[in-house]
Amino acid sequence: MAGSLNKVFLIGRLGNDPEIKQMSNGKNVARLSLATSDTWKDKNTGEKKEKTEWHRIVIFNEGLVNVVQQYLKKGAQVYIEGQIQTTKYTDNSGQEKYSTQIVLQGYNSTLTMLGAGSSSSSKIEDSSMNQDNSSLPSDNNISSNDLDDEVPF
Repeated sequence: MAGSLNKVFLIGRLGNDPEIKQMSNGKNVARLSLATSDTWKDKNTGEKKEKTEWHRIVIFNEGLVNVVQQYLKKGAQVYIEGQIQTTKYTDNSGQEKYSTQIVLQGYNSTLTMLGAGSSSSSKIEDSSMNQDNSSLPSDNNISSNDLDDEVPF
């Protein structure tokens, strides 16, 4: 559809270690639980308030999955660019439910590791420019031409 855009930008911290699963086609997928927080001062009490929102992140790109598996841990701060996707499914009791996640695949996805106390960050974009991911990524593009639309849950 012309004139539409599905793009999500998030900066947050991982709530758990990344979960790496193998799909039925043999490829790996990474799942992240990302927390974003909003803080403010209550006008009436002067008390500091905070609200945390949790986001499911699903990464299909094999190069990005490898980086996530090697370098990201619970508490890591990351910048994510992806697309929002809602999937309808039926649970074990036959009830229809919906699951919403941020998906990183294709050419419009970015994962940037924001180092705590580090003066630099590592940016990994999902593009076909460079597939060398043999060392710690630092502004290297990592890609996979074998993207899969299968949602593993």
